[in-house]
Amino acid sequence: MTEDISIEAHIAKVEKLIGYTFTNKEHLLSAITHRSYLNEHRNATQDHNERLEFLGDAVLELVITDFLFHKYPHKPEGELTAVRAALVNTVSLSESATKLGINDYLLMSKGEAKDTGRARQYILANAFEAIIGALYVDQGYEASREFIEKHLFSKTEQIVEKRLWQDPKSRFQELAQEHENITPSYQTLAQVGPDHDRVFTVGVFLKDKKIAEGQGRAKQEAQQAAAEAALAAKGW
Repeated sequence: MTEDISIEAHIAKVEKLIGYTFTNKEHLLSAITHRSYLNEHRNATQDHNERLEFLGDAVLELVITDFLFHKYPHKPEGELTAVRAALVNTVSLSESATKLGINDYLLMSKGEAKDTGRARQYILANAFEAIIGALYVDQGYEASREFIEKHLFSKTEQIVEKRLWQDPKSRFQELAQEHENITPSYQTLAQVGPDHDRVFTVGVFLKDKKIAEGQGRAKQEAQQAAAEAALAAKGW
């Protein structure tokens, strides 16, 4: 089987995955192509996905902003901005891309393909935005909006209900005051390592009771980690 035929088959599978047939297959091919792939495949004719990601990011922001503006007519601008940020951050987009199955169809170098964790999250989130950009270019605004609606809108109520738009420390403080009428306090329990590579362990307390611990390379980072662990410990 030639590379052209295999690429055509690859694109057909991605089209089936996302539910759209592209007029210009090159748009979708570019959307799933990471820059590193072109470094290892000099004969490839498609572009990488960074330009489409740039476009898709703008389309995504408009669609989500319009949706939130009409869904929550009484929420202030600051809260709408925070909810939007939670909907379109790297974790949210990479989760949606993974659930869709995009991870199995990304074109990357062998080195990039081995990456996991945060590095892969960025690649998946960028590909998700690039697919939105490709849909916009090939199918128009309505198709890209339908795609976003299908894969992101449903997350909104959970984000608002569980206050996931807040950072963990702010969220834990509000809920601690709401449920127990106590303002949390934080104590540094340990710090290890040299100045340039120090790790802090921080405990979060309600009165004298330690609820959870968290670690980070800065005290603020450790406090956020402790607050997130405390939310889980309390079941909030």
